[in-house]
Amino acid sequence: MKTLDLRQLSYRELEEKLAEAKEELFNLRFQFVTNQLDNTARITQVRRDVARVKTVMREQEIAAWQAQQEDA
Repeated sequence: MKTLDLRQLSYRELEEKLAEAKEELFNLRFQFVTNQLDNTARITQVRRDVARVKTVMREQEIAAWQAQQEDA
């Protein structure tokens, strides 16, 4: 996932992406523990994807709060 692509998504879409990434991370961890995971680097990639999504979500929250403050 690219950050630029994530910034174009709505907050709801980001929530969906976050849920998907967390589910994938859970499955990867499960595969790792049961010794079925071939590409262990994928865990790191998905963890970073989760962080990217959370960062963009927080940016949108801050922007919405600032817009609300300007209106008041």
